[in-house]
Amino acid sequence: MRAPVSRGTPLRVILDTNVLLSGIFFGGVPERILAAWQRDRLDLVLSLPILAEYHDAGAVLAARYSAIATPLDAVLTLLTQTALLVDAPELPERVSADAADDKFLACALAAQVPLIISGDQHLLRVSGWRGITIVTPRHFVDRYLDDE
Repeated sequence: MRAPVSRGTPLRVILDTNVLLSGIFFGGVPERILAAWQRDRLDLVLSLPILAEYHDAGAVLAARYSAIATPLDAVLTLLTQTALLVDAPELPERVSADAADDKFLACALAAQVPLIISGDQHLLRVSGWRGITIVTPRHFVDRYLDDE
């Protein structure tokens, strides 16, 4: 059963770094998610640690793929202007096998966002923690986005 994103009420989501950067640099399904955000179908939520990771990991990819680095700067600038930035205190105890992934869970908890989109196996394994669902980009597009 599909639960499409209503055109009137944007769905609030958190994007793992791999989804954001894949959408910018490589296209495919993650790019469809970014396109839905650009059409105001999604509200992206992030914290300062997430934004820092976007910048740091993006810089590594930009150095490797300099011919397509320009969209990265534009997207990161747009994110800082339009995304909901929340103060997300660190979790009191580690949840994910990869401690670096806990920043996404902390953000979801602080912002009361029930959905994280990620291809990271560590995050996917903790889906359901405190009511936070973690889905792959493909699952998100198939379940939440209308065919366009």
